[in-house]
Amino acid sequence: MSNALTLMRLPIEDLDQVLDAVGPHWEQLRGKRLLLTGGTGFIGKWLLGTFLHANRKLDLSAQVVVLSRRPEVFFNEYPQLRDAPDVAWLGGDVRGFALEAAAGCTFAIHAATDVIATSSPDEILDTCIAGTQRVLSAMSHGGSKARVLLLSSGAVYGRTPPEVPAIPEEWQGAPDPLAPSSAYGEGKRVSELLCAMAASAQPELEVSIARCFAFVGPHLPLDKHFAIGNFIGAAMKGQDIRIQGDGTPLRSYLYAADLAHWLWVLLITAKSGRAYNVGGAEALSIGDLAHRVNRVLNGSGGVQIAQSPRPGVPPQAYVPSVARIAAELALTPSVGLDDAILRTARWAGQSSRD
Repeated sequence: MSNALTLMRLPIEDLDQVLDAVGPHWEQLRGKRLLLTGGTGFIGKWLLGTFLHANRKLDLSAQVVVLSRRPEVFFNEYPQLRDAPDVAWLGGDVRGFALEAAAGCTFAIHAATDVIATSSPDEILDTCIAGTQRVLSAMSHGGSKARVLLLSSGAVYGRTPPEVPAIPEEWQGAPDPLAPSSAYGEGKRVSELLCAMAASAQPELEVSIARCFAFVGPHLPLDKHFAIGNFIGAAMKGQDIRIQGDGTPLRSYLYAADLAHWLWVLLITAKSGRAYNVGGAEALSIGDLAHRVNRVLNGSGGVQIAQSPRPGVPPQAYVPSVARIAAELALTPSVGLDDAILRTARWAGQSSRD
C-alpha cells in the first residue's frame, strides 16, 4: 500500500476488497479524468482512497479532480496527497467552482452536500440545487460523452407509512414541504430532477442516481449525529449508550467498503436516468442496534432509552429495498452488520493510537 493511502488509514483488506469487487469495470477509467465533489467527506474519502488504490495497482493512468471546500484542512492530515500526481485539487464551493477545472473529465461523482447538520435549511437547499446545476454544467462538453453519478438520499422519500417497511425506488412519497427540516430531502429531489432533465436534453450525458441511506465504517464520525457512530464510540469507552427517543425507529446499515464498491459500479455501468437505493438489507430498531453494538464490542456500559414506546404507534422506518440494485447490477452486501461494527471499532482504536 502506498504511503498516501497509509496516511488515509483505509484498511488494506477493504481497499483490496473494493479493487477485486469492481474488477474489470475499472478498465473503463483507464486514461480518463474524473471529477469528485465532496471528496474529503466520509463517502468522499472512501471513493478517493479506493480510486487511488485501483489506479496505482492496475496502472490505470487516470486522474481525479477533487473539489473540497477546505483542502488545507485535509492536507494537514494527509500531506502526501497534496502533490500526488494522480490527484488535482480544486478548492472552493460546489456552487461556484471554475467550470474549466473539469475540462477533460468524462466521469463525475457529485457527493458534495453537508449532512453534519451545521448549515441552515436555506443553505442546504441552495447547495443541493445550485451545486448540482454547476456539476451538470461542468460535465456538458458539447457533444462529448460523459457519465455522472449523483449521490442523492433516502430522504427524498419522506416519511413512509407502516405498510412500507422497506422503501422501493417506485415509492412516490415525499418530504413535508412545510417543514424546514425537509430542506435536505427536497434539495435532493430537485437535484434528481435536474439530472433527469439534463440527461433528457443531452443524450451524450448519462446520469444515474444513488439514493444513499445509512452506513458504517472507518472515517464515520463517532461524535456527530450518526447513531451507530455514537453507539460504537460509547461502547469502546465503556460508557452507557444513551438514546433520546423511544428506540423503536428502524434502520439498516451498509459497510463502507460495500458502499464504495456499489458506487463505482453505478458510476460505470448504471442505466442513465435510473435511481438505485444504496443501503443495508438487515433492518433493526435503534434500541436493538444499541444492544447489538454492546454485545459485539463487549461494552461494559448499559443502554439507556429516554422514552417509552407509545402504545399502538408503529415504528418509523428508514430502510431501503435493495432488490433493484441486486437484480439489475448483481450488487448485494458482503459484510454483515456484526463484522461491520467490529471493523469500524478496530479501525477507530488503531487510529486513536497513531
